[in-house]
Amino acid sequence: DKSDKYDSRDVERLQQDDKWVENYLIWRHDVVDDTLKMIDESFQWRKEYTVNDLSESVLPKWLFEIGALFLHGYDKEGYKLFWFKVKHHTRDPKQQLDKKKLVAFWLEHYAKRDHGKPLTVVFDMAETGISHIDLDFVRFIVNCFTDYYPNFLTKIVIFEMPWIMNAAFKIVKGWLGPDAISMLKFTNKSDVQEYISGEYLPPHMGGTDSFKYSYPPLVDDDFQTPLCENGPITSEDEHESKEEIDADTKEAGELNETQNLNQKKMNSIEQISKSEETDKTEVKPKNAKKALTTFKGPLLHISPAEELYFGSKETGEKKCLIVLTNVTKNVVAFKVRTTAPEKYRVKPSNSSCEPGTSLDIIVSLHGGFAASLQDRFLIMAAEMDQSSGAGVPELTQFWKEVPRTKVMEHRLRCHVIESSKPSSLTLKDNAFNIPAKTNEDLHIQLTHLLQINKRLEEQMNRCLWFQQLSVVLSLLSVTVAAFCFYLAYAQRS
Repeated sequence: DKSDKYDSRDVERLQQDDKWVENYLIWRHDVVDDTLKMIDESFQWRKEYTVNDLSESVLPKWLFEIGALFLHGYDKEGYKLFWFKVKHHTRDPKQQLDKKKLVAFWLEHYAKRDHGKPLTVVFDMAETGISHIDLDFVRFIVNCFTDYYPNFLTKIVIFEMPWIMNAAFKIVKGWLGPDAISMLKFTNKSDVQEYISGEYLPPHMGGTDSFKYSYPPLVDDDFQTPLCENGPITSEDEHESKEEIDADTKEAGELNETQNLNQKKMNSIEQISKSEETDKTEVKPKNAKKALTTFKGPLLHISPAEELYFGSKETGEKKCLIVLTNVTKNVVAFKVRTTAPEKYRVKPSNSSCEPGTSLDIIVSLHGGFAASLQDRFLIMAAEMDQSSGAGVPELTQFWKEVPRTKVMEHRLRCHVIESSKPSSLTLKDNAFNIPAKTNEDLHIQLTHLLQINKRLEEQMNRCLWFQQLSVVLSLLSVTVAAFCFYLAYAQRS
């Protein structure tokens, strides 16, 4: 109703990002009026807090240094952990707005970086007391998930809540609503590992994570880099023969040669736009969602877009393929980083891609290791000058000098499938298969069916109402006609 009511960037995104709209609908159970109300409230809040412009430079440095809020690690379902170390928080009305903006900064930072994949919030309340209770701040965090960031919360893990805070959390429950209340998980040292494995828990929570928060730099996903060309060799890999490794390399080389030859033939026949060239290089199965297969970045198109599908120990599928397509007019340097370098071999992990061509990256698990939902891969890419070489020394120097602002980053998650036929881009199939349906997909389908069912019921009710009305009108017409005949007959007699 007012052109300046919202940030124009949010309105533009709403018109283009179907997934964002879908998340609002899911969070409000497909009730359109409630969804529109949530969009209105969240958009006004986003403008008030200048969410799109929040960055490290606009927030006080001490907020990052105290370590009260940060992202680190994953829960057992593979969701990122958003930590709130309550002992580092103290009530101060003068600092409240900056602290709230810090929460918004972290949520927006993660939402843009990881495409809005839901979070698990951890309230670490060890060593806390009355002085740390700030219901206004807690309510703001709750509102962020219930009102401003749709479908963004998986669960709230509360660790060792002091008994003195029970009364305060009864008030908090009243703010959450029934859906969010079901996400509350009160834990202590003996049962917190039901939700978070020990590798991502600090020692005081019974875990083995040696991570210690510090700033700068900004806490990231702890990606290890650079990987050596083939990844570290471990004793479990000795059973893999050199011939098998050479065969993998030869297979990847043949694939690249075939793709390069096809690219040259296409260019010699006619000039095709970048988008059309990329579509030619993609292998799409029937009924596969495009968004699930290809991420279209400004420098590289990456397939698959979101997840690498590995088999379990029983199925034995231990290799996946990542296809990079250079959509620029320059050579693009890239490197691959991972949160678990001891588990994976990546070939190549640090190389370059010529303009208009595609390149295959083979990701394989070492013997004795299994993929985990917590494992992540980061692909970094940046344009190189034509005069620059593409050898190892040149690439090493290039990555030392390239500005962070010119680096494209894209993250991939790992997914473990139990079926004997993996749903991934693997070397055996050499094609994109439809990934197994996730709980979120099934929930979306279920809500869609319920919505259709509701519409059908409404249509049936309307039909029945019209039918009853027609019967009443018909009876009324017959009665009037009979009465008219009776009056006419009475006058004649």
